[in-house]
Amino acid sequence: MKTLKLLFGFVLSATLLTSCVVDDVVIVDNNPQPISLNQLLNSYDLWYVDVNATQGFGEVPFLQIAFTVSFRNGALYANNNLVGIGSQGNGFGIPIGYYDTIGMQLDVDHDVDGFDSFDVFQIDSNTIELYNPFTDTSYFLDGYQRSNFDYDFVFYDNIHYFLQEYEAWEKTFTSNFGALNEFDNENYLQFLSADNDAEFRSSQDINILNPNNIFWDFTGVYNVGDVAGTLYDKTLTLNYDFFSNEYFDLNVINDSTIELLHADSGTVYEFKGRGYIEFLRTQNSEGRMIEQTDKPKKRKQKTVKKDNPRTNTRS
Repeated sequence: MKTLKLLFGFVLSATLLTSCVVDDVVIVDNNPQPISLNQLLNSYDLWYVDVNATQGFGEVPFLQIAFTVSFRNGALYANNNLVGIGSQGNGFGIPIGYYDTIGMQLDVDHDVDGFDSFDVFQIDSNTIELYNPFTDTSYFLDGYQRSNFDYDFVFYDNIHYFLQEYEAWEKTFTSNFGALNEFDNENYLQFLSADNDAEFRSSQDINILNPNNIFWDFTGVYNVGDVAGTLYDKTLTLNYDFFSNEYFDLNVINDSTIELLHADSGTVYEFKGRGYIEFLRTQNSEGRMIEQTDKPKKRKQKTVKKDNPRTNTRS
């Protein structure tokens, strides 16, 4: 995670002027010569996947989990994880497959999902629409250069996904101040990317080397909340199934360490991530298939899904 601490979020200036699509090429106002779709895709370092702008009821798996995608001379890259975003792959993320363009058609060969194809439409100077005729779904991507992309905004705006990127979080520090409380006995936390995107488990086990061997004592749902007036301060609520809620101030120390300030007792805890999960949809970084209870995250659309007005010309 880069620590840019930029305060302007996504109000970033576009580097291309107004353009339009004519006869399968893109015309840029300050350049009378048309450019190809491949040149357009390469004109920005990063394409942010605005998942909340998606139209249609289908999903394209590799776009649904990606925060950004990049088109680099036939190679397709993506930032699927928040751990390391801004530094992994020099900011491009990891290679996830290959792509080719034919006119205004984009063909993708994904390492896990296989072949997919999109009709591409230029919306404005730095926005494109990828229409998938097989799912009747459109994804909208906004173009940025790495130098003016706010990686920190993406990280903190999606921080609940960051908690899901480790198989477990192990308590490594407890402050010597603060009142005794029940949470003192909790040594492991796990945040699951289940259908409701909000389940957690906790354990009182001690010194477990392999996260797969942890016995989970308690379950519940969790919520990461915002603090008014700041991007970086967050709250964490653990709503246990059979006990009262636990409330914390959540602080990210680095890509593998979080700090929890227990609101009621004043005790500070540190947890370190164990078992990093590199998301390619069906496998973790060790190549192990993810179990149903640990199925990998996908970004949830916060807006109401609606019919796609785009006409499918391939059917």
